[in-house]
Amino acid sequence: MPRATAATPTPAPTWHEEALCAQTGPEFFFPEPGASVSDAKRICFSCTGRAACLDYALTHDERFGVWGGLSEKERHALRRRRP
Repeated sequence: MPRATAATPTPAPTWHEEALCAQTGPEFFFPEPGASVSDAKRICFSCTGRAACLDYALTHDERFGVWGGLSEKERHALRRRRP
């Protein structure tokens, strides 16, 4: 993969710029194993970028944390059901 340089910056996804998670600490979205993800999910379900975030996570095979309101296990199950 080519590296981004000053001449070819890689812009952040627009949904991420306004995402509620960007205004909240990562401990909610990347909790310790066995910790509750309910706070992260509550924040996600209030976020207008939730669908784009989930699509990003599924497209890029994000395996850790809460993305688009779903935990790792929930995204894994969703991937298995998708054609």
